[in-house]
Amino acid sequence: MATVNSIAKMIDHSILHPTFTDDDLKNNCEIAKRYNVATVCVKPYHTRMAADILRGFDVAVCAVIGFPHGNSTIDIKVAETVQVIKDGATEVDMVVNIGKVLQADWDYIDYELKAIHDICLKNRALLKVIFETDYLPRDDDKIKLCEFCSKHTVDFVKTSTGYGFVKDRDGKYSYTGATEHDIKLMRRHCSPEVQIKASGGIRTLDQILKMHELGVTRFGATATVTIMEEAKKRFKS
Repeated sequence: MATVNSIAKMIDHSILHPTFTDDDLKNNCEIAKRYNVATVCVKPYHTRMAADILRGFDVAVCAVIGFPHGNSTIDIKVAETVQVIKDGATEVDMVVNIGKVLQADWDYIDYELKAIHDICLKNRALLKVIFETDYLPRDDDKIKLCEFCSKHTVDFVKTSTGYGFVKDRDGKYSYTGATEHDIKLMRRHCSPEVQIKASGGIRTLDQILKMHELGVTRFGATATVTIMEEAKKRFKS
């Protein structure tokens, strides 16, 4: 049965917008403290500040790597991972090289996943691998990623960054984010040890409850206040 605390501990409170200042980070860390969420998910340069603000609280720091487009070299992603862990991150959300996925360069993806995961294992940090599902129209590519993530036993696979906007025919950009279809696919094709994180468009408690039923154990969200206030109305602590 869901409780206020169980909902909170499934949320990575996202503090990733490009315009966010240090003051925005501080204000959002206060939100994370207030609701006792699982983590704050921050830009790399904010990792140390977030760790300092949250010291002594049961809220971990998660830092993003190769964010949001996954285009950094493997060496740079490794260096970013080393740095954010040094600065206090205990969880790492890394965007795969999406172009390499689309061209089916699976040797590259295999090497990239191993390189980042080895650093996380060495430092006892959790690794979440972001697929950016809006950029992957073929289910076969998502399935293959699930297989490689299972091979390396990463901690989580994750749907989206929240910034994977696709240009439509009219020149405007649209975004879907986490879908039930992709959640079901990920759960079906990942090994049981690999957990699922849904991110992108997660704005309501009902979404969280539905996707949790489908196998999601972590959610990336900016609408934490709305979600948690609704949880407080419905559930006991």
